[in-house]
Amino acid sequence: MHERSSVAELADSLRSELYRYSHGEKLPSSRVLVERFRASPVTVSRAVAQLAAEGLVVTRPGAGAFRAHPPAGASPAGDTSWQEVSLSGDGGPEALPRTVDASGVLATLAAPPTGVIEFNGGYLHGSLQPERALAAALARAGRRPGAWSRPPTDGLTELRAWFAREIGPALTAADVLITAGGQSALATALRALAPPGAPVLVESPTYPGMLAAARAAGLRPVPVPVDADGIRPELLAAAFRATGARVLVCQPLFQNPTGTVLSEARRPEVVRIAREAGAFVVEDDFARLLVHDDAGPLPGPLAADDPDGVVVHVRSLTKAASPSLRVGALAARGPALERLRAIQVVESFFVPRPLQEAAVELVGSPAWSRHLRALPAELRARRSAMTTALSEALPGLALSRVPAGGGFLWLRLPGAEAGTDESAMVASALRAGVAVAPGRPYFSAEPPSPHIRLSFASVAGPAEIAEGVRRLRTAWEETRATENPGERSAPGR
Repeated sequence: MHERSSVAELADSLRSELYRYSHGEKLPSSRVLVERFRASPVTVSRAVAQLAAEGLVVTRPGAGAFRAHPPAGASPAGDTSWQEVSLSGDGGPEALPRTVDASGVLATLAAPPTGVIEFNGGYLHGSLQPERALAAALARAGRRPGAWSRPPTDGLTELRAWFAREIGPALTAADVLITAGGQSALATALRALAPPGAPVLVESPTYPGMLAAARAAGLRPVPVPVDADGIRPELLAAAFRATGARVLVCQPLFQNPTGTVLSEARRPEVVRIAREAGAFVVEDDFARLLVHDDAGPLPGPLAADDPDGVVVHVRSLTKAASPSLRVGALAARGPALERLRAIQVVESFFVPRPLQEAAVELVGSPAWSRHLRALPAELRARRSAMTTALSEALPGLALSRVPAGGGFLWLRLPGAEAGTDESAMVASALRAGVAVAPGRPYFSAEPPSPHIRLSFASVAGPAEIAEGVRRLRTAWEETRATENPGERSAPGR
């Protein structure tokens, strides 16, 4: 069970028992709660802290926790309606809306209720994370000389050199900036390479976090369809001509959400088309360390064979290690690197040095190599478990491809002609006890059909995957019965 789930369950139990205590009365000691609920001291401490944050208990160091007194009186509600005018702004007739929609990102970040299986997750399950190696790296980092001093704004030289070696032999540490994870790197690249109001070409479908970052920067995402071999070059060239865009964002390896790998023939074509348009290619190489053990040799990054600085490369440790290891890299050449550096300094100064030191310790340890050797087989086993379960329980949901990397499957639901409501399916799944990511946020324009994305990397293992698919079948039957009253459809129809 997740530590988060254990804390939530204990907090619920304690919350339901608070009525037994008078206001100001002391609650049982941590030792008593540990023995009674058979929970760890850390779990008890976090559950009590959660109730304290809610204002239900008060903790006093050395004395314990006490039921809080009710507030003396609620403050009168203020009038915040004026903010609607201020936030909408004037900006003139050409101004773009300033609303930022983070719903697509929150769909994979929000923790579902206790007991719900997380097929919506975007990170490795705790059992797949190198937690002991991370803890050891953090401990060693804290003992490094100067670990808490200010780091160079570009990042620690040894960490930049490590990323440069990983990306390709033609790059050096001087070509790399350390960022606070991949999302921060994408946001920096978009702000640096395109002015507000400009179009930016994106794959369709694509990662919602990038779409949100583009819109937050005042950019206009323009979709370019993806097929089995990746982004389509003829449509990419047409989109550059039609829009005058100067930036393309793509994921050539195990694309999110389709799992597509840009074909060998198309790789130089994409870079050539962008170069002729005077445009940059932002290469989001997020899944390179999430390869499965049946993938075969991987193509190198686009940035590794790009002497002209067309490609701006994004890489991160987060996906393969932990969602809290917010350490990534931007690699670029020429004046673009100076622009990226300036934007990053203005927005965040630098990535905290202890985190960078921990990353250096992690990637240089034997435990990291062991983790990367073990992870491919674990991911393939979960992928196989999910594809097998889906083929048996839900053959009516079309799986476009079985990816050889990444941590998710992309499923197309029967289209509008079948009356399928994507949002109804997502809601039914949650009622059945399984959270899935809706497909709509992955499209920057109208989607061709309803989809859902299922993560096999964010769950404990094959047993939990089988149970999650069983619940998903229940949700599918409920959805079909609601859309077609009087008819309870079999999943294959």
